Amino acid sequence: MKGDLVMAIDASGFKKAMSRWVSGVTVVTAEHNSVRHGMTVSSFSSVSLDPPLVLICIGKAAPTHDTIRKGERFVVNVLAEGQEAISIRFATKHDDRFEGVAVHDGQLGVPMIDGCVASIECRLFETLPGGDHTIFVGEVVNAELADGSPLLYFQGGHRKMA
Repeated sequence: MKGDLVMAIDASGFKKAMSRWVSGVTVVTAEHNSVRHGMTVSSFSSVSLDPPLVLICIGKAAPTHDTIRKGERFVVNVLAEGQEAISIRFATKHDDRFEGVAVHDGQLGVPMIDGCVASIECRLFETLPGGDHTIFVGEVVNAELADGSPLLYFQGGHRKMA
């Protein structure tokens, strides 16, 4: 079946193609030497049940990248419907992205965002190259779960489940 629009696969075309993939919205948080960072991340997936592993992909230029690499622990916070403002806050530049965001420390001492449908605490298990990103594989050590629907992202905007 041929698509309606054919695009060259440059950075812009790749980004447009990937915008057709519906994903949940996560904010990855990390802490090292009492400095915490966080960012909105769409590249998140489960990897293994035994041991329980997940992966995230973080751009090498992002401050969160080095915090994960040095601190060797992170939390994947799966945002709930109604947390669009948190998604936007952690996706844009702020002196302190955590200001005004309710958090608590997890078992590993990394901030977990309150009100998420899931917050998954991980120890760094493996680091892999991924072009201008690094693929961080984390071993899940704890998860906090709540009822509710996840916040979704599709074609450049937040969506809710029908």
